[in-house]
Amino acid sequence: MWTLAGLIIVMNLLGFFIMGMDKKRARNNHYRISEKTLWNVAFLGGATGATAGMKHYRHKTKHAQFKYGLPLLAIIEIGIFTYLFKLLA
Repeated sequence: MWTLAGLIIVMNLLGFFIMGMDKKRARNNHYRISEKTLWNVAFLGGATGATAGMKHYRHKTKHAQFKYGLPLLAIIEIGIFTYLFKLLA
């Protein structure tokens, strides 16, 4: 159970910070983090962090797939993780 909790925390922190890194790279016209990478982190448990990062950094907010998809995925992941924690407790 602790391993799962640790993994969720790490992936959400990663999701938050890569949104910030991509925003900074976009401002500086540097090589960007691919949308595929952003989605992979989100699908691997980091959707809540990526959603928080998107809102905090105001990044990708005009892209419908991120604006609606990330929060929806975050809700689904929260439900799955809640179920898993209850199951494992």
